[in-house]
Amino acid sequence: MINNRAKTYTLLPWIIVALGALYYCYEYFLRISPSVMVPELMKAYDLTGSQVGSLSAFYYHAYVPMQIVVGLLMDRYGPRRLLALACLCSVVGTYLFAGSHSIVVAELGRFLVGFGAAFAFVGALKLATIWLPPNRFALISGLITSLGMIGAMAGDILLRDLVDTVGWKMTTYTTAGAGVILAFAIWFVVRDVNPSPTHPHYHAERMHFHDLLRGLLGALRNPQIWFNGMIGFLLYLSLSAFAELWGIPYLEQARGLSRMHAANANAMIFLGWAIGGPCWGLFSDFIRRRCFPIVMASVLALIVVCAILYFPKISYGSMSFLLFLFGFLSSVQILVFAICREVTHFRIAGTAIALTNMLVMLGGNLFQPVIGKLLDMGWNNIMVDGTRLYSVSAYQAALSVLPVGILIAIILTYFVRETHGEIPMDGREH
Repeated sequence: MINNRAKTYTLLPWIIVALGALYYCYEYFLRISPSVMVPELMKAYDLTGSQVGSLSAFYYHAYVPMQIVVGLLMDRYGPRRLLALACLCSVVGTYLFAGSHSIVVAELGRFLVGFGAAFAFVGALKLATIWLPPNRFALISGLITSLGMIGAMAGDILLRDLVDTVGWKMTTYTTAGAGVILAFAIWFVVRDVNPSPTHPHYHAERMHFHDLLRGLLGALRNPQIWFNGMIGFLLYLSLSAFAELWGIPYLEQARGLSRMHAANANAMIFLGWAIGGPCWGLFSDFIRRRCFPIVMASVLALIVVCAILYFPKISYGSMSFLLFLFGFLSSVQILVFAICREVTHFRIAGTAIALTNMLVMLGGNLFQPVIGKLLDMGWNNIMVDGTRLYSVSAYQAALSVLPVGILIAIILTYFVRETHGEIPMDGREH
């Protein structure tokens, strides 16, 4: 009986964190869904490239500014209720997006999806802070990121088939129904309090808002948080500016792949992130260094993305491999969350992580519509079936933000202080 109870307590932390990570997986599925519906959305609402980018970016209009609020709420009230209610909010937004005949209502739906999704990643990491060993935070961050990437891969591969079979509206309704089940699972299983007296979080009293605000102001005044967050922002462009929206259209129009091959090849970026995240976390934990892996992987990612964009002829197999490699190398970005965790006290971990995540997610908010605008500027007035077609040179010019961003990230890494995996437990920052 005692052994069974011990096994329950051993498994429960992982089940709880897994549910938080599953919501992150689900919200990522919703996040990238417009990327496999670009022609359908253009036709349904008579949109240009920049307008599709703007519609998709309404997700980020809610997601990004909510991050600081989310962090404060997580540290004050705990993840359980917030994650369950946030999941239901994303469900409502998804239903609005699917049932809309108006672009305004569709934008509202995307906004609500982003509002609910804002709680997902921070909530999952907060659960990891409460329930799992603190000296494995980089690895756990990578594993949580992997689940998100699996959601994105499923979105690229499964959604394309569903959209072709039953249409984009019915596909979106189906994904909303799955969210209802997940919300109830989070409500009934997740717990905010760790009963183990050996875990640091067990002894932490729930903080008052004025203490959290003081911690937030301290984080805002810390230049390390800003440099670290900007590195995460620039490396995350491989997903937010490319894979989540413009990757599939680029592969179709500039590289001549079929819709199915383009979706499958684009999914390789997410597979690279899914495998790379835990690998970089484990490697970083093992060598007890954060900055060196970021620089090494970023230099290689710069070379790979230049090949993806500028090499004249690449076979489908080679392109898929390069995209996988691009995702694998870019996934070193997850180390910015370990750095963030290691320069702040664990009691305000949710707030600090949320601030970093806000900086990271600015990429989608800013660059999805910017890339669409740059594409429109290079458009040659060619349309097929109500969809704008862009030239290879237009895509290369618009997507040049990727290699430029990685180069800037490499430079910024030299301004970040190495933490060596040390976690402050006494309330002081490094």
